[in-house]
Amino acid sequence: MVDEWPNPGLDLHLELNVTDGLRTGLERALREAVRSGRLATGTRLPATRRLAGDLGLARGTVRAAYDQLIAEGYLAARQGSGTVVALPPQVVPSSSATPAAAERPRHDLRPGSADASAFPVTAWLESTRRALGSAPADAFGYGDPCGRPELRAALAKYLGRARGVSAGPGSIMITNGYMHGLTLLATVIGGTFALEDPGVPTHREAIRRTGAQAVPLPVDDLGARTDLLGGLGADAVEVTPAHQYPTGRTLHPDRRRALLDWARSSGGLIIENDYDAEFRYDRKPVGALQGADPGHVAYLGTTSKTLGAALRIGWMVLPSRLIAPVAEVRRHSDHHTEHLGQLALADLITRHGYDRHIRASRQRYLRRRDQLRRRLIGLPVELTGIAAGLHALALLPPGGPTEADVRAAARAHGLALGYLSERGELPVSRQGVIIGYGRPADHAYPSALTALDATFAACFAGFGHPR
Repeated sequence: MVDEWPNPGLDLHLELNVTDGLRTGLERALREAVRSGRLATGTRLPATRRLAGDLGLARGTVRAAYDQLIAEGYLAARQGSGTVVALPPQVVPSSSATPAAAERPRHDLRPGSADASAFPVTAWLESTRRALGSAPADAFGYGDPCGRPELRAALAKYLGRARGVSAGPGSIMITNGYMHGLTLLATVIGGTFALEDPGVPTHREAIRRTGAQAVPLPVDDLGARTDLLGGLGADAVEVTPAHQYPTGRTLHPDRRRALLDWARSSGGLIIENDYDAEFRYDRKPVGALQGADPGHVAYLGTTSKTLGAALRIGWMVLPSRLIAPVAEVRRHSDHHTEHLGQLALADLITRHGYDRHIRASRQRYLRRRDQLRRRLIGLPVELTGIAAGLHALALLPPGGPTEADVRAAARAHGLALGYLSERGELPVSRQGVIIGYGRPADHAYPSALTALDATFAACFAGFGHPR
């Protein structure tokens, strides 16, 4: 006889085909649920009395079905634990599962991510507890498309203090990350967007998927070529003035002024991507462009590089003319960003835990950058972009090796890197390797650098540059 176990809260969905009888139909449904993986190994099933009541069956019918599946090995009766699933699911892997697992690199120095293992778990838990303990009732229902007032108020103070942004809570919209904000703006503005080239390919794709046009804006040693904007017919331009991705250049002051002049004379919108500006190593972070002209700049930021991409929390500081139309689009799409994370982040910022985490992260990434720079001493590469951010660009010397050579050597050493020619639509004058030092956990970073050493040694040895 199957042991009983009180479990009043467990629901179990079963589709019963009773053509061959109630007991046979129940056995078949349970077998299918186990085989398909819907009932995972170790899952505790409802007590026979409970399941019988839910399905409208006799308790003896359910008990007999359980006993039969125990005999077949699908279920097990455990003293003190009731009846549990014993057999692993017979799931055939999809055709895409094996290649994805096989291609996962042993060492990952791709750009674009921060160290997820450094998430401030303790501080976040404390902020979450405080936020939930004091949350008003309306925090658990639908809300303002622009976001929770607690976070908008906290961000207005923080961004003004730390980034030189001119913003009141009413000009801030909370989003589900940078791409979400960019897509909302493209939906409202339409027309033509100029994007830095090289830049972020997914941003071009996101804009084009809204029906807007994306055109390349070349980047050189002084940053984006703002002098070319007049000839592009752009309605908006996306720039990374504090730390251009992927070249790492800071937009020259003359070009910052030219960019603002273009916006004022044309009525175009500047979209300022401030994705990793907090991580400046040679001096204080460059102030936000938005502070110079809030009426012509939409400032976008996110927690993806400071806390972690999993939070899906970003923000836009919008010119007043865009607040209502963007909010209206938001209302009819995803409506609003989830509230509980907003409340926790507001608490973290207000109590300065966010500042403390960023300062600690800045020191950790600075050490990593210096380790990387020391590893590349003696190699004929030009290292740029190291004054800030979470990546460096190693420009390859004319005459070789090429990006293809580096890619082949990196693959042989289980190393993933980024490549300059993949980041834009315009031809590059020099090929380069983008090395992200933010992604690995602390314990994995030294071995990743060793793999990078071996990769470059293999590449340059063939071109008369032994390591």
